[in-house]
Amino acid sequence: MNVAVIILNWNGRDDTLACLRSLHTVDYPHFEIVLVDNHSTDDSVAAIRAEFPDITLIETETNLGFVGGNNIGLRYAQEKLFDAALLLNNDTEVSPEFLRLLVDAAAADPKIGIVGPSIFYFDAPATLWSAGGKIDWRNGVTSMVGLNEKDTGQFGTAPRPVDFVTGCALLIKLNVVAQIGLLDDRFFAYYEETEWCVRAARAGYQILHVPAAKIWHKISPQAREASPQVHYYMTRNRLLFLNAARAGLRPRLRTALDYARTLFSWSVKPKWRHKAPQRRAMWQAIGDYRRGHFGRVDVI
Repeated sequence: MNVAVIILNWNGRDDTLACLRSLHTVDYPHFEIVLVDNHSTDDSVAAIRAEFPDITLIETETNLGFVGGNNIGLRYAQEKLFDAALLLNNDTEVSPEFLRLLVDAAAADPKIGIVGPSIFYFDAPATLWSAGGKIDWRNGVTSMVGLNEKDTGQFGTAPRPVDFVTGCALLIKLNVVAQIGLLDDRFFAYYEETEWCVRAARAGYQILHVPAAKIWHKISPQAREASPQVHYYMTRNRLLFLNAARAGLRPRLRTALDYARTLFSWSVKPKWRHKAPQRRAMWQAIGDYRRGHFGRVDVI
Protein backbone atom coordinates (compact mmCIF):
# COMPACT_ATOMS: atom_id res chain seq x y z
CA MET A 1 0.00 0.00 0.00
CA ASN A 2 1.55 3.28 -1.12
CA VAL A 3 0.80 6.09 1.33
CA ALA A 4 0.92 9.85 0.89
CA VAL A 5 1.78 11.36 4.28
CA ILE A 6 0.17 14.80 4.16
CA ILE A 7 1.54 17.39 6.57
CA LEU A 8 0.09 20.89 6.78
CA ASN A 9 2.41 23.73 7.82
CA TRP A 10 1.41 27.26 8.77
CA ASN A 11 4.19 29.26 10.41
CA GLY A 12 5.30 26.16 12.29
CA ARG A 13 8.88 25.80 11.08
CA ASP A 14 10.46 24.19 14.16
CA ASP A 15 7.62 21.74 14.83
CA THR A 16 7.42 20.80 11.16
CA LEU A 17 11.14 20.15 10.87
CA ALA A 18 11.04 17.96 14.00
CA CYS A 19 8.07 16.03 12.56
CA LEU A 20 9.88 15.47 9.27
CA ARG A 21 12.98 14.26 11.09
CA SER A 22 10.92 11.75 13.05
CA LEU A 23 9.34 10.46 9.84
CA HIS A 24 12.80 9.61 8.57
CA THR A 25 12.96 6.90 11.26
CA VAL A 26 9.82 5.15 9.98
CA ASP A 27 10.37 1.50 9.06
CA TYR A 28 7.59 1.31 6.44
CA PRO A 29 9.16 1.87 3.00
CA HIS A 30 6.21 2.75 0.77
CA PHE A 31 5.34 6.34 1.59
CA GLU A 32 5.92 9.84 0.26
CA ILE A 33 5.80 13.02 2.31
CA VAL A 34 3.53 15.69 0.84
CA LEU A 35 3.96 18.95 2.72
CA VAL A 36 1.34 21.63 2.09
CA ASP A 37 2.45 25.07 3.25
CA ASN A 38 -0.63 27.12 4.10
CA HIS A 39 0.85 30.50 3.06
CA SER A 40 3.34 30.77 5.92
CA THR A 41 4.91 34.17 6.59
CA ASP A 42 7.92 32.92 8.54
CA ASP A 43 10.87 31.22 6.85
CA SER A 44 9.26 27.76 7.00
CA VAL A 45 9.43 27.04 3.29
CA ALA A 46 13.09 27.98 2.91
CA ALA A 47 14.08 25.97 5.99
CA ILE A 48 12.10 22.90 4.88
CA ARG A 49 13.51 23.02 1.35
CA ALA A 50 17.04 23.37 2.71
CA GLU A 51 16.85 20.36 5.04
CA PHE A 52 14.43 18.16 3.05
CA PRO A 53 14.90 18.98 -0.63
CA ASP A 54 13.43 15.68 -1.83
CA ILE A 55 9.95 15.94 -0.30
CA THR A 56 6.95 17.16 -2.28
CA LEU A 57 6.18 20.71 -1.14
CA ILE A 58 3.02 22.48 -2.27
CA GLU A 59 2.56 26.18 -1.45
CA THR A 60 -0.90 27.77 -1.21
CA GLU A 61 -1.63 31.40 -1.97
CA THR A 62 -3.65 31.97 1.19
CA ASN A 63 -4.34 30.24 4.52
CA LEU A 64 -6.89 27.59 3.58
CA GLY A 65 -7.19 26.17 7.09
CA PHE A 66 -6.89 22.54 8.10
CA VAL A 67 -9.58 21.45 5.67
CA GLY A 68 -8.50 23.37 2.59
CA GLY A 69 -4.82 22.58 3.02
CA ASN A 70 -5.37 18.88 3.54
CA ASN A 71 -7.78 18.71 0.62
CA ILE A 72 -4.99 20.00 -1.63
CA GLY A 73 -2.79 17.17 -0.37
CA LEU A 74 -5.58 14.65 -0.87
CA ARG A 75 -6.15 15.77 -4.46
CA TYR A 76 -2.44 15.38 -5.11
CA ALA A 77 -2.55 11.86 -3.65
CA GLN A 78 -5.51 11.00 -5.86
CA GLU A 79 -3.81 12.35 -8.98
CA LYS A 80 -0.65 10.35 -8.22
CA LEU A 81 -2.70 7.17 -7.62
CA PHE A 82 -1.64 6.51 -4.04
CA ASP A 83 -3.55 3.78 -2.23
CA ALA A 84 -4.02 5.73 1.00
CA ALA A 85 -3.35 9.09 2.60
CA LEU A 86 -2.26 9.82 6.15
CA LEU A 87 -3.19 13.23 7.52
CA LEU A 88 -0.53 14.05 10.12
CA ASN A 89 -0.28 17.18 12.25
CA ASN A 90 3.01 19.01 11.93
CA ASP A 91 3.32 19.23 15.73
CA THR A 92 3.68 15.48 16.15
CA GLU A 93 6.57 13.07 16.37
CA VAL A 94 6.14 9.41 15.51
CA SER A 95 7.41 5.98 16.49
CA PRO A 96 9.31 4.07 13.78
CA GLU A 97 6.68 1.34 13.46
CA PHE A 98 3.52 3.46 13.61
CA LEU A 99 2.88 3.68 9.86
CA ARG A 100 3.54 -0.03 9.25
CA LEU A 101 1.04 -0.91 12.00
CA LEU A 102 -1.58 1.45 10.58
CA VAL A 103 -1.15 0.05 7.06
CA ASP A 104 -1.33 -3.54 8.33
CA ALA A 105 -4.58 -2.76 10.13
CA ALA A 106 -6.09 -0.97 7.13
CA ALA A 107 -5.09 -3.71 4.71
CA ALA A 108 -6.63 -6.49 6.81
CA ASP A 109 -10.13 -6.02 5.36
CA PRO A 110 -11.56 -4.07 2.39
CA LYS A 111 -14.30 -2.73 4.67
CA ILE A 112 -11.78 -1.01 6.94
CA GLY A 113 -11.76 2.57 5.69
CA ILE A 114 -10.03 4.72 8.29
CA VAL A 115 -7.48 3.94 11.01
CA GLY A 116 -5.62 6.01 13.58
CA PRO A 117 -2.90 5.52 16.21
CA SER A 118 -2.69 6.06 19.93
CA ILE A 119 -1.76 9.71 20.45
CA PHE A 120 0.14 10.79 23.55
CA TYR A 121 1.05 14.18 24.95
CA PHE A 122 4.57 15.10 23.90
CA ASP A 123 5.23 16.64 27.31
CA ALA A 124 3.74 13.63 29.14
CA PRO A 125 4.80 10.72 26.92
CA ALA A 126 2.89 8.00 28.81
CA THR A 127 -0.39 9.96 28.97
CA LEU A 128 -2.97 9.56 26.24
CA TRP A 129 -4.57 12.43 24.40
CA SER A 130 -6.58 10.19 22.05
CA ALA A 131 -7.31 6.50 21.60
CA GLY A 132 -9.92 7.25 18.97
CA GLY A 133 -13.11 9.23 19.43
CA LYS A 134 -16.67 8.68 20.62
CA ILE A 135 -19.90 10.38 19.54
CA ASP A 136 -22.73 10.73 22.05
CA TRP A 137 -25.58 11.14 19.58
CA ARG A 138 -28.13 11.53 22.37
CA ASN A 139 -26.51 14.71 23.66
CA GLY A 140 -24.68 15.93 20.57
CA VAL A 141 -21.25 15.60 22.20
CA THR A 142 -17.98 14.22 20.84
CA SER A 143 -15.03 13.22 23.00
CA MET A 144 -11.60 11.63 22.88
CA VAL A 145 -11.45 8.08 24.22
CA GLY A 146 -8.71 7.66 26.83
CA LEU A 147 -8.20 11.39 27.30
CA ASN A 148 -5.60 12.06 30.05
CA GLU A 149 -5.36 8.38 30.97
CA LYS A 150 -2.03 6.72 31.63
CA ASP A 151 -1.38 3.98 29.08
CA THR A 152 -1.59 0.73 31.02
CA GLY A 153 -2.58 -1.45 28.09
CA GLN A 154 -6.27 -0.83 28.78
CA PHE A 155 -7.07 -0.75 25.05
CA GLY A 156 -5.27 -3.99 24.26
CA THR A 157 -3.12 -4.49 21.19
CA ALA A 158 -5.62 -5.43 18.48
CA PRO A 159 -7.28 -2.76 16.29
CA ARG A 160 -10.62 -1.76 17.80
CA PRO A 161 -13.68 0.05 16.43
CA VAL A 162 -14.26 3.70 17.32
CA ASP A 163 -16.71 6.34 16.14
CA PHE A 164 -14.03 8.61 14.70
CA VAL A 165 -10.29 9.15 14.43
CA THR A 166 -8.84 12.59 15.04
CA GLY A 167 -7.38 14.42 12.05
CA CYS A 168 -4.16 14.79 14.02
CA ALA A 169 -3.22 11.38 12.59
CA LEU A 170 -5.77 9.74 10.30
CA LEU A 171 -5.07 7.17 7.58
CA ILE A 172 -7.80 6.79 4.97
CA LYS A 173 -7.90 4.60 1.88
CA LEU A 174 -8.28 6.68 -1.25
CA ASN A 175 -10.99 4.43 -2.69
CA VAL A 176 -13.01 5.52 0.35
CA VAL A 177 -12.32 9.18 -0.46
CA ALA A 178 -13.44 8.53 -4.03
CA GLN A 179 -16.75 7.25 -2.66
CA ILE A 180 -17.48 9.72 0.16
CA GLY A 181 -15.68 12.84 -1.05
CA LEU A 182 -13.07 15.13 0.46
CA LEU A 183 -13.22 16.97 3.78
CA ASP A 184 -16.07 19.50 3.96
CA ASP A 185 -14.62 22.99 3.33
CA ARG A 186 -17.32 24.63 5.41
CA PHE A 187 -15.61 23.55 8.62
CA PHE A 188 -12.22 25.21 7.94
CA ALA A 189 -10.91 23.64 11.18
CA TYR A 190 -12.36 21.38 13.93
CA TYR A 191 -15.07 18.70 13.60
CA GLU A 192 -14.24 18.10 9.93
CA GLU A 193 -12.65 14.71 10.54
CA THR A 194 -15.53 13.63 12.77
CA GLU A 195 -18.05 14.36 10.02
CA TRP A 196 -15.77 12.61 7.50
CA CYS A 197 -15.66 9.48 9.66
CA VAL A 198 -19.44 9.53 10.00
CA ARG A 199 -19.72 9.67 6.20
CA ALA A 200 -17.33 6.72 5.88
CA ALA A 201 -19.17 4.66 8.50
CA ARG A 202 -22.53 5.31 6.84
CA ALA A 203 -21.00 4.16 3.54
CA GLY A 204 -20.26 0.83 5.21
CA TYR A 205 -16.62 1.28 6.27
CA GLN A 206 -15.09 0.52 9.65
CA ILE A 207 -13.19 3.14 11.67
CA LEU A 208 -10.43 1.65 13.83
CA HIS A 209 -8.03 2.73 16.55
CA VAL A 210 -4.72 0.84 16.37
CA PRO A 211 -3.41 0.80 19.97
CA ALA A 212 0.11 -0.37 19.17
CA ALA A 213 0.74 2.46 16.70
CA LYS A 214 2.00 5.44 18.71
CA ILE A 215 2.73 9.10 18.12
CA TRP A 216 3.25 12.15 20.39
CA HIS A 217 1.39 15.44 20.00
CA LYS A 218 2.69 18.85 21.11
CA ILE A 219 -0.76 20.03 22.13
CA SER A 220 -1.57 22.44 24.96
CA PRO A 221 -5.13 22.01 26.25
CA GLN A 222 -4.69 25.20 28.30
CA ALA A 223 -3.79 27.25 25.24
CA ARG A 224 -6.75 25.88 23.31
CA GLU A 225 -9.10 26.59 26.20
CA ALA A 226 -7.92 30.20 26.34
CA SER A 227 -8.23 30.85 22.60
CA PRO A 228 -11.32 32.78 21.38
CA GLN A 229 -10.61 31.49 17.88
CA VAL A 230 -10.76 27.87 19.02
CA HIS A 231 -13.99 28.59 20.92
CA TYR A 232 -15.44 30.13 17.77
CA TYR A 233 -14.76 27.16 15.51
CA MET A 234 -15.66 24.57 18.13
CA THR A 235 -18.98 26.32 18.80
CA ARG A 236 -19.98 26.93 15.19
CA ASN A 237 -18.73 23.62 13.89
CA ARG A 238 -20.44 21.51 16.54
CA LEU A 239 -23.70 22.92 15.20
CA LEU A 240 -22.55 22.40 11.62
CA PHE A 241 -21.52 18.82 12.39
CA LEU A 242 -24.90 17.94 13.87
CA ASN A 243 -26.62 19.42 10.83
CA ALA A 244 -24.31 17.74 8.30
CA ALA A 245 -24.64 14.39 10.08
CA ARG A 246 -28.44 14.75 10.15
CA ALA A 247 -28.60 14.40 13.91
CA GLY A 248 -32.05 14.42 15.47
CA LEU A 249 -33.84 17.14 17.40
CA ARG A 250 -32.72 16.00 20.87
CA PRO A 251 -28.94 16.50 20.38
CA ARG A 252 -29.57 19.90 18.81
CA LEU A 253 -31.69 20.97 21.78
CA ARG A 254 -29.11 19.64 24.25
CA THR A 255 -26.40 21.57 22.41
CA ALA A 256 -28.45 24.76 22.54
CA LEU A 257 -28.97 24.21 26.28
CA ASP A 258 -25.24 23.62 26.81
CA TYR A 259 -24.43 26.86 25.00
CA ALA A 260 -27.07 28.81 26.94
CA ARG A 261 -25.71 27.57 30.27
CA THR A 262 -22.13 28.40 29.31
CA LEU A 263 -22.97 31.87 28.06
CA PHE A 264 -25.08 32.63 31.13
CA SER A 265 -22.33 31.46 33.48
CA TRP A 266 -19.63 33.40 31.66
CA SER A 267 -21.84 36.51 31.70
CA VAL A 268 -22.95 36.68 35.34
CA LYS A 269 -20.41 34.85 37.50
CA PRO A 270 -17.46 37.01 38.59
CA LYS A 271 -15.02 34.08 38.49
CA TRP A 272 -15.58 33.83 34.71
CA ARG A 273 -15.08 37.53 34.02
CA HIS A 274 -11.87 36.71 32.16
CA LYS A 275 -13.93 34.66 29.69
CA ALA A 276 -15.34 37.76 27.95
CA PRO A 277 -13.33 37.18 24.70
CA GLN A 278 -14.47 33.55 24.54
CA ARG A 279 -18.06 34.61 25.25
CA ARG A 280 -17.98 37.09 22.36
CA ALA A 281 -16.53 34.39 20.11
CA MET A 282 -19.37 32.02 21.04
CA TRP A 283 -22.03 34.62 20.27
CA GLN A 284 -20.36 35.35 16.93
CA ALA A 285 -20.15 31.62 16.14
CA ILE A 286 -23.84 31.04 16.88
CA GLY A 287 -24.82 34.03 14.76
CA ASP A 288 -22.61 32.95 11.88
CA TYR A 289 -24.06 29.45 11.97
CA ARG A 290 -27.59 30.83 11.81
CA ARG A 291 -26.58 33.05 8.85
CA GLY A 292 -24.84 30.17 7.06
CA HIS A 293 -21.46 31.91 7.32
CA PHE A 294 -18.92 29.09 7.15
CA GLY A 295 -15.28 28.57 6.23
CA ARG A 296 -12.62 30.97 7.50
CA VAL A 297 -13.86 33.78 9.74
CA ASP A 298 -12.06 36.63 11.48
CA VAL A 299 -13.01 36.31 15.13
CA ILE A 300 -13.95 39.68 16.67
